[in-house]
Amino acid sequence: MINSSLNSIEAKVQKTKLSCHNVWKVFGSNAGQFMAQHDHSPTPDAVIEAGLIAAVRDATVEINDGEIFVIMGLSGSGKSTLVRCLSRLIESTTGYVIFDGQNLQGMSDAELNEIRRHKMGMVFQHFALLPHLTVVGNVAFPLEIQGIDRRSREQRALEMIELVGLQGRENYYPRELSGGQQQRVGIARSLAVEPDIWFLDEPFSALDPLIRREMQNEFMRLQSVLHKTIVFITHDFDEAIRLADRVAIMKDGEIVQIGTPEQLVLNPATSYVEKFTKGISRAKVLSVRSIMTTLAPGDPDRASASVQAQATVEEIAAEVMDSDADVIVRNADDQAIGVLTRQTVIDVLLNRI
Repeated sequence: MINSSLNSIEAKVQKTKLSCHNVWKVFGSNAGQFMAQHDHSPTPDAVIEAGLIAAVRDATVEINDGEIFVIMGLSGSGKSTLVRCLSRLIESTTGYVIFDGQNLQGMSDAELNEIRRHKMGMVFQHFALLPHLTVVGNVAFPLEIQGIDRRSREQRALEMIELVGLQGRENYYPRELSGGQQQRVGIARSLAVEPDIWFLDEPFSALDPLIRREMQNEFMRLQSVLHKTIVFITHDFDEAIRLADRVAIMKDGEIVQIGTPEQLVLNPATSYVEKFTKGISRAKVLSVRSIMTTLAPGDPDRASASVQAQATVEEIAAEVMDSDADVIVRNADDQAIGVLTRQTVIDVLLNRI
């Protein structure tokens, strides 16, 4: 049985790094006037009748400092448009975006450019490397725009090249690199400015499956070192559950649900979300905490083996299957909080739970 206490886990105090409130992006002539006439909340039929396209509809989301926040949906769902509104690469029709307590809509172009140059890193599906520059030159390019001297910017670039595992290829040109290596250059370039927030728009979708998996592993390794606030776009739910702390699922410009991968699988808000999550192995998503039997106060810590509550079932399945007895579940403070049985793990592996 799935524990009903998923949402009652002790919440950490988190600082909001980036948020948007009631953001709409409507394409077409006189879109702003149309929104004002409809009190900034038009119906889908009204948008269609006006001959407009609402790429983003009334989006409100808060992204916490240090989390990986994935925005996903099918092609045309509005995810890329929303991210461009979050960074103000395009202007939202209505609504506002707050970054580090500052309203981006109230900033001048010069102020916004300073934030983009010094606090935002961006990686896109198409690598957009400069073909006439070497790896060092490409990675150092954003620092050159900032006016940093050559020695300092190249030193920083070399540090980032080593971080992404491209040492030895500093003087290669993009044409001499594989697709995965080119993407690493793009990642290194975006990190060279030491951004506070990192936007990645389907950065691995152009790569073949093996390289894509490798780049996902590299991405998680980098995050374990850098602890960035990350907004990551994908249309692949498998990728989302590997990477995300939380996921926002979009459909027709609307955010239909936000939650952890586990919450989305266990409690889909709509049939659309349910379809997205239907084929996912629950062992990849469900945490040990969600399927354990909770220990009552005074219950003995009777099992010899133990697993961590925050681990996924997939991560601990082999250990539990090899055990002849129940396994104790421990929290981050190493306190025994529950018991996990072999049969429960089998049920999850067979998608019975």
